[in-house]
Amino acid sequence: MTASVSATTELPALGAPVYLVLGEGINFRSRLESIDGDTFTVAAPLETAGPAAMAPGQQFDIFWAPPRTRVVLPTRLVAVSDEAPFRWRLAPTAEPRQSNRREFVRGGGGAAVQLTTEDDRRIEGALLDISEGGLRCWIDEPVALTPGDQLRATVRLGDSGEVALSGKVYTVRDAPHGDPGLHMVLTFHTEESLAQAIRLYVMTWEINERRRHHDGA
Repeated sequence: MTASVSATTELPALGAPVYLVLGEGINFRSRLESIDGDTFTVAAPLETAGPAAMAPGQQFDIFWAPPRTRVVLPTRLVAVSDEAPFRWRLAPTAEPRQSNRREFVRGGGGAAVQLTTEDDRRIEGALLDISEGGLRCWIDEPVALTPGDQLRATVRLGDSGEVALSGKVYTVRDAPHGDPGLHMVLTFHTEESLAQAIRLYVMTWEINERRRHHDGA
């Protein structure tokens, strides 16, 4: 039975960031757009292309990250808007739960990223955000990358210094809104020391974002 948003689910404030878990260890940052009875609407992730990227009926978890916890909500995709900017209407399929797992929160951005292909070609990019399970970057040059390609990435994470990551391309698409270049998502597995550095970087970014929004309120 579908849970009632109004009765059993305390969603975050409208406009707050939420994360859509669309693959093993993969999540995409979104935001809560509206609540309508037993359903709610989120912005379709920029990494999805067009209205056919996800089909109604598909189920996945979403989560959000209030201080010191993670709230996970299983959901079902009810409908997809038929024109840009795309929106997904979701319905809960179970009660929300607090989770002790480290669902990967994405954040940060702006740092230079150097990508290296298996044939040692170097590609310069800019970090859009990063988590323990992957990073998203902008590339301002034509490159022939496809999902599954193996890449090495080097990026500076603030005071944590420069880190090296090895992973595979999850998705590549044109930058949204008619902007130049490409957006690419690289997924990877991290050892605990590196995961800790990424968590610290994202946590610092989250704190700064909360301060910025508070100061601008």
